[in-house]
Amino acid sequence: MLNGKKVLLGVSGGIAVYKAVALTSKLTQAGADVKVVMTDHAKEFVTPLTFQAISRNPVYTDTFDEKNPAKIAHIDLADWADLVLLAPATANIIGKIANGIADDMLTTTLLATQASVYVAPAMNVHMYQHPAVIQNLHTLESWGYRFIEPGDGYLACGYIGKGRLEEPENIVELLEMDTNRTSQWKDKKVLITAGPTREALDPVRFFTNYSSGKMGYALAQAAMENGAEVVLITGPTTLTPPQNVTTIEVSSADEMFEQVTKHYENMDIIIKTAAVADYRPASRNNHKMKKQQGPLTVEMERTRDILHYLGQHKKKQFLVGFAAETQDVKEYGRKKLEKKNLDAIVLNDVSRKDIGFDSDQNEVLFMTRDGKEQAIEQNSKRNIAKQIIQLIDYELRKD
Repeated sequence: MLNGKKVLLGVSGGIAVYKAVALTSKLTQAGADVKVVMTDHAKEFVTPLTFQAISRNPVYTDTFDEKNPAKIAHIDLADWADLVLLAPATANIIGKIANGIADDMLTTTLLATQASVYVAPAMNVHMYQHPAVIQNLHTLESWGYRFIEPGDGYLACGYIGKGRLEEPENIVELLEMDTNRTSQWKDKKVLITAGPTREALDPVRFFTNYSSGKMGYALAQAAMENGAEVVLITGPTTLTPPQNVTTIEVSSADEMFEQVTKHYENMDIIIKTAAVADYRPASRNNHKMKKQQGPLTVEMERTRDILHYLGQHKKKQFLVGFAAETQDVKEYGRKKLEKKNLDAIVLNDVSRKDIGFDSDQNEVLFMTRDGKEQAIEQNSKRNIAKQIIQLIDYELRKD
């Protein structure tokens, strides 16, 4: 699966650089076209000439060494790559990337690339467990970076624990598997809704809910990684939209309805995670409402049921809904699945604080219209999203 792929290998300065030499060899044997970018510290362990001899390509080490005057080297490299692999990725390079620092050839290239980036950490076990490193890894994960976990064993520093760069043959195998996965939905168009809506009462107040949008954003990322063309329609959140995903921001239920129905006909798969308001104020004040004596009564009216509309107008689309419940989760979920004419529904119990709204964790039940149920145990929303995408893929292939 790597045959003909353009792989940009970023090598930073740790003792595991010697494994990066073997990794370059394994990648070229798999048919990849490999170009190597080295940091100054990496050159302390292995010379650029070694990588040049194995990759049969020039090795890049200096931002200002423009090998072709007609091109800016770090931009050209960033555009050239089909995928970028950092191996070994030291605590230092991880920290730089997570904080947007671009002070050498490798970091400037990483800021410029739109290709998928894989990170293979290698460091002392205590460094790997440091809160700063953990936070930086979480930041990169939220941006869509993918990780190749280090192994456990004897480290160069003398410690035994997690921190060894994964073996080159295993890294190549993982890249091949992921490359195969990213082609699964290459002809699919996926629409995902996420986040809450806001229904205005006056210019400074609105009704909303606790949805953070994290599950929907994770699903958009996972669908994109599966090769799909993804449109994410999102209510107000504080999240950074996934790269290579078309993101449309809305506020109210009416705006959500307008954008969803606008794109619906051309979509193959719709996953509706957004927590759209069921009710809105019947009238909106043009000026800020002043405090008055006594209670305030606000008349509410129903918003349009987007999911019901999609179910009634479904043609070729595979329609997936979400049901956030606090009691009788399966019973309400099954009723919603049937009433809204869905192909599948994802159920979660938001009464639980460990997996409820705004949590980074989730635990769900995937239910199909033919009665099949698949429980997905508690995990990060990113991993839950990957499993949901694979369950949807299975249902599509079954048909």
